[in-house]
Amino acid sequence: MSFVADLAAAAIMLFARFITAVRGVWQGIEPVPLQRVYFANHVSHGDFILLWTVLPDRMRRTTRPVAGADYWLKSPIRRFIGRDVFNAVLIDRNRETRTNDPIAQMAEALDSGASLIVFPEGTRNETGSPLLPFKSGLYHLAKARPAVDLVPVWIDNLNRVMPKGEFVPVPLICTVTFGEALHMSVDETKDDFIARAEMALLSLSPDQGARMRQSLRGLATAPSSATRGNGQ
Repeated sequence: MSFVADLAAAAIMLFARFITAVRGVWQGIEPVPLQRVYFANHVSHGDFILLWTVLPDRMRRTTRPVAGADYWLKSPIRRFIGRDVFNAVLIDRNRETRTNDPIAQMAEALDSGASLIVFPEGTRNETGSPLLPFKSGLYHLAKARPAVDLVPVWIDNLNRVMPKGEFVPVPLICTVTFGEALHMSVDETKDDFIARAEMALLSLSPDQGARMRQSLRGLATAPSSATRGNGQ
């Protein structure tokens, strides 16, 4: 990274911390410099910046976001931020025009020793649902490099900092929660793996996680049919 890119990275990180007071929460996993694929929910173009910001410095320097080339190559300033500041793996999302296989690009980055930040929804979630259905990319990447830790990461509140159509950020506290690492099981189907990855990510959401825990407690305390039949 050049001196100018270093300064830009520091400025972006300070701005992100100033606006969001972001803090990282590590649940079932430690912030240690191991190679990982961080897969996160996607509600803003600033998602990977917030995730990148909360990583310790030694991890931040080897972690590359995976992002859409159509957005990050659209202007000189975006190109500078995407390529020079964050060293992003830029993916052509248009199947008709792409010349490189996205999975091969990500695998090559992993083979070079980098960790990755990916967004398996494939696009920003602008709906009322907590998650969009995952695309198959995370499955194919896990299959290609099964030894790499897949770490779910929930980014909370960033969509309220910069609502759609607004140009001035609203200062709000954000959290980035890291969950326990996943690996693909032997003979696990694509649908089963994606469902498991989606559930692991949703469980880190403050709202969804609370609902899931409440449902599990209800199942644990509900009387069995045999008990009800015996009048107990």
